[in-house]
Amino acid sequence: MLAIVVVLVVAVVVIIDQRLHARIVEQTVDELAREARFVAVQWQSRSSSDYLANAAGLALGHRVTLIDDQGVVLGDSEFEGDALKALENHNHRPEVVEARRSGTGSARRLSASAGDEELYVAVRAPLGVARVSVQTRVLEGVFDRARRDVLLAGVIALLLAALFSFRFSRAVSRPIVELRDVARSIAGGDIARRPALAAPGEVGDLATALHRLAEQLGARLTTLQADQALLSAVIQSLEEGVLAVSIGSQVVQINDSARNLLAIRAPVPFPVDLLPRSGELRDALSHALRDETSGTVELTLGDRTLSLTARPLAHGGAVLALLDLTSTRRLESVRRDFVANVSHELRTPLTVVAGFAETLSDANVPDEKRREFTEKILANTARMQRMVDDLLDLSRIESGGWVPDPEPVDVQTLAEEVAGALSDAASGNGTRITLAIASEAREMYADRTALRQVISNLVENAIRYTRDGEITISTMRADDAVVVAVTDTGAGIAPEHLPRIFERFYRADSGRARETGGTGLGLAIVKHLVERHGGRIEATSAPGRGTTIRAYFPVPAARSV
Repeated sequence: MLAIVVVLVVAVVVIIDQRLHARIVEQTVDELAREARFVAVQWQSRSSSDYLANAAGLALGHRVTLIDDQGVVLGDSEFEGDALKALENHNHRPEVVEARRSGTGSARRLSASAGDEELYVAVRAPLGVARVSVQTRVLEGVFDRARRDVLLAGVIALLLAALFSFRFSRAVSRPIVELRDVARSIAGGDIARRPALAAPGEVGDLATALHRLAEQLGARLTTLQADQALLSAVIQSLEEGVLAVSIGSQVVQINDSARNLLAIRAPVPFPVDLLPRSGELRDALSHALRDETSGTVELTLGDRTLSLTARPLAHGGAVLALLDLTSTRRLESVRRDFVANVSHELRTPLTVVAGFAETLSDANVPDEKRREFTEKILANTARMQRMVDDLLDLSRIESGGWVPDPEPVDVQTLAEEVAGALSDAASGNGTRITLAIASEAREMYADRTALRQVISNLVENAIRYTRDGEITISTMRADDAVVVAVTDTGAGIAPEHLPRIFERFYRADSGRARETGGTGLGLAIVKHLVERHGGRIEATSAPGRGTTIRAYFPVPAARSV
């Protein structure tokens, strides 16, 4: 509205300026014509022309010129004597020509005699032409004063219009601006913002409607956030990896399980190019993005085996579900290895027993051979019995059927008993057993029978691989645990075998173990017994320099103080 008022004021000023200029010129021409007629009436004698021109010019305040029918200037209020005679002939002046033709003529031009621009008005007289003129700067002065008055009035009108427009716009637009700001805040996510306006009419209705809209949006957003939080919590709690891909090939949702399985750390959204470069994964995703349902595929990423299912979404995009099959496949492999190892371990003694039993069925076998065969049958039967006993013990420990019964145990006494029981076997290999029991770790809290089996199994294992060396049973205190260690100076274990020595039936040197009667389950039993106590076991070895196996038994909090 203010802009319209400004345009109108400017237009009025321009129009008035133009009309005023034309009107002033028109009025001046009429006034000069009247003065020229008055002079023409007074001009009665050619001899008094110059006197009349001077007198009239003085009375009127304008330049008066009297010109005869031949164009000769007879009188001029601005020139006298020789200057008057020197004036050129005015017979061809436009205003003189027009006055002779129609009675009155006017012209505006630069005066050749006076040197200034003048407005000339001439009228026909009985003795010639009477002309009255005025300098145009006089007219411009009048016009400038009038223009200043018009401009001042326009500026005042404009200021009044601006003030009125400002007050009016503030009164009208303030509630609209407030509603606009509230709407922008709500659109920007500030649902708590409410219009504080209580106005009558349509603006008040709009404020009420906006208030209700904000309330409804707030309630719906709260519900949506709760649903989103619930859905996110459900997705994050899944053991399966779940990720959603938009139609623009951007991963827009991914749970922690999927991040761990795919080794992804980028924040969402991120392009699918950051996913592992697996052909099966990319093919399944491409089919799903093309709205094609594909079956479950199995893929391998690093050391993990995953089951992948890709499904298209109703409105474009896809969702991928990943299930970690690594443990299942590992258990299946362990089961197959276990069956194969048990079959392999039992086949040899069973073959020996069957062969010698078949030989003994022949009555012609000499007594010495019969006694030898019988001893071998008994030895292999005992080996199978030890294997079955170890398997039963291992199964009972793993299934939770055995629970340790901790009590204070004197490790020095227990180690001496184990060393005494196995001293003959060690001496047969030229090896001696020594003890290095630390005073601060002489007593520990553990199941006595289990601890005896742990030390016995470790020493027996060391005896099998040590020739003409030394085996040391030692203890030490490490933080909140008592460490029982068995160190030998035997052949040692190669680095590639060391991580697997606690697996069932795994042997770094299977030939030597079978020769010495080992079942391949001793270290596995040791590991499970220690872990059932809440401890851990570790091994260090160097080929040709020997092996050390340490079992960490935690000290109860009441005893660690």
